[in-house]
Amino acid sequence: MPQFRPYFNWYTYSGSYLKVNIAIFLFCFEMMLGIFGFVYLEQYSWTEAYYMTVITLSTVGFTEVQPLSSQGQLFASGLILLNIGIFAYILSAITSFVVKGEIFKKMHVNVIAKRIGELDNHIIICGYGRYGKEIAEQFLLHNMNFVVIEKDHEKIVEIQRSPEKILYIEEDATKDEALLNAGIERARALISTLSDDINNVYTVLSARQLNSNINIISRAASPQAGQKLELAGCSQVIMPDQIGAFYMATLISKPGTVEFFSQVTNEFEADIGFEEIRYDQVKPQNQNKSIKELNIRKSTGANIIGYKQRQGLYIINPQPEVILEEGTSFIVLGSVEQLDKLRRQLFP
Repeated sequence: MPQFRPYFNWYTYSGSYLKVNIAIFLFCFEMMLGIFGFVYLEQYSWTEAYYMTVITLSTVGFTEVQPLSSQGQLFASGLILLNIGIFAYILSAITSFVVKGEIFKKMHVNVIAKRIGELDNHIIICGYGRYGKEIAEQFLLHNMNFVVIEKDHEKIVEIQRSPEKILYIEEDATKDEALLNAGIERARALISTLSDDINNVYTVLSARQLNSNINIISRAASPQAGQKLELAGCSQVIMPDQIGAFYMATLISKPGTVEFFSQVTNEFEADIGFEEIRYDQVKPQNQNKSIKELNIRKSTGANIIGYKQRQGLYIINPQPEVILEEGTSFIVLGSVEQLDKLRRQLFP
């Protein structure tokens, strides 16, 4: 598993975070200056020089290790005056860091980074607009692991205020760093729902280069953009306007069919749904078996209505002799109870 590299806007370029780093540097600098100064001017041991530096900077007023020379007194005086300015800066930096909530933001982002780093075989959603939000809701409904990449801070705030715990990265999805931090090398799929076709093309190109085996789905506003997305390495291109037009036309030509599928695919109203049984998903003992051998209908009540071949072609109502081989899958129709029983029987 590759190491996760934080790349979040919340604190990488934060002014308060930068001030704290400078404050730490200044404190370390004056400590080293004091230690080396006392060793050089007063021939103190390193332990004695460290002790003198601490009591000088803290102004506690303890007795010196040994009486200071005139040079040592001037050096100590200058060190105290320097410390007044540095201490004021450190106090200001820490106050700003706490008051602005940067420390809590950093902790929150670190928690998200850790959780994303632990994900495997998850899905990446690029863009949290109308389509991205709907996709995220569907994934939450099915308890699927996913990460959202979004650069619009207002949409990030919307995610933060959501009652659901959504993992996110506030960054540009067209950048390789954002995809790497979302765990693209371990992800099984990426969905690009950016509003601009050019950005979708860039995202698909980057994703395909970073993970040659990942399943990539992208929206497109026009057929020309769809062709470019396919050339860039997109597995499937979705054109919402075209789908919407087809749906409206079918409502007129085949209203009963549309009504049936609308009810079937409605998670909230229908007690029926679909399930895909992929070869790589099922238990080893269920692989390379025919529909007849799996005996799904008798044992669960669900029905196999489709068979996806290795070439991507589908066979409707496959024969009982059809075998679940590597690179193939079954499409199953059944009630919620039947599909749950099916998952328990076939899946690990």
